[in-house]
Amino acid sequence: MFKKLSFFLLLAACAPTTSTDVPARLDGRMQLEGGAYPAMKSFSGTRVQPPRRSNSAIAQDFLDLSFRLESGRTVQTLSRFEGPITLRISGKRPPGADNELSRLLGRLKREANIDIQMVSARQPASLNIETIPRRTLQKYLPNAACFVVPRIVSWSDYKSNRRSKKTDWTTLTTRQQAAIFIPNDVSTQEFRDCLHEELAQALGPLNDLYRLPDSVFNDDNFHTILTGFDMLILKTYYSPEFRSGMTASMAQSALRAVLPRYNPAGGSVYSAPVPPTPVEWKRAIETSLSPKVSKQKRTQSAAKAVKIATSAGWTDPRRGFSHYAYSRMLLSSNPDLALQQFILSRQYYVQYGNTQAQLAHIGMQLAGFALIDGNANAAISIADRHIDDAYAQENGALFATLLMIKSEALRLAGRTTEAKSVWLDSIGWARYGFGDITSIQRRQAEIVGLAASNS
Repeated sequence: MFKKLSFFLLLAACAPTTSTDVPARLDGRMQLEGGAYPAMKSFSGTRVQPPRRSNSAIAQDFLDLSFRLESGRTVQTLSRFEGPITLRISGKRPPGADNELSRLLGRLKREANIDIQMVSARQPASLNIETIPRRTLQKYLPNAACFVVPRIVSWSDYKSNRRSKKTDWTTLTTRQQAAIFIPNDVSTQEFRDCLHEELAQALGPLNDLYRLPDSVFNDDNFHTILTGFDMLILKTYYSPEFRSGMTASMAQSALRAVLPRYNPAGGSVYSAPVPPTPVEWKRAIETSLSPKVSKQKRTQSAAKAVKIATSAGWTDPRRGFSHYAYSRMLLSSNPDLALQQFILSRQYYVQYGNTQAQLAHIGMQLAGFALIDGNANAAISIADRHIDDAYAQENGALFATLLMIKSEALRLAGRTTEAKSVWLDSIGWARYGFGDITSIQRRQAEIVGLAASNS
């Protein structure tokens, strides 16, 4: 399993930026006292929201997540670690990475009742996290941001066995060892996102479902940390009623007892099968997100995904995501239609509910459009509407971007003192979300360019 390369779209397509014009775009309007950027900020005290769907729906999600791979292959029996789990990490890491791992392990113990402990890098462990340069990782998996494989303990072990049945999840009966590979030259947030998704899949479900509104087990990449739903799934995985070797029918029977106990608000469990997402739609979405495909083909694929979702009459997150993916591809060629697609995407996410993460991303785009129009008050209002949700999702890159948009809008409105205060706040979060100063400056320049485009 691997985490796909995340996409974090700005309205940069409307204001192209290169490394050479970053200083010109910023034009010194936000001077730093002493010339030093503020220190990196970080999150604490995760706000966990319990799942808001019925236990019948969650039970079907559990089965679809656990007994299929992303490729569509069937997994005949459930596998998990039996007994205490140990974890070690080796290789260099970005600032704050060890703290993020400690926070995640604490959550897994508290929220999922998983017995997992850190050991030193020199000790053998159930889970082995190794960091390597991004270029090295993507030499083997070009579309992966990071990934996890079973029965492997190191990068050299993976290279020797990557084409063997040793790394085939479907051949597992019990999980005993797994390795997680994460780039060591990324931002703290990117590193943390990989920790959450890959550790969750090392421990539990192997599949991703586009229909899920509130989970990292979804390739839409809106959620970057484990949610209340994800913790419930993992807690169920490691409940006493479950064990390695269970078939889907055995798991379905166990879910009737486990879910009402762990999630009483969800009610009893009844059979609630969900038709599988058509392969044609998934292919269209994946093509639209692939950086290795031509812009024209990506746009056509996104339009095809919208057509399939519309014809199927979907009103769930897949419909919202179809319009979102299409809007991304239209930004540089047809911004008016892109705006319409963002609004449609927002409509379906609002209608479905429990989609604050998705709406915060769309809100960032809509606030950017307000900047392009020179409507400072609208940009401030839209950013304010989503800033708290971005923070609650612990998405430092999104949070920083919303703050930057608000800062530029405040400057346009003549509120320069407030603008600088918000801008300085954004930098600390941008250091967490984007990492290096050049990336932060590029993001700032893009936003300044949006505001300048209306003049």
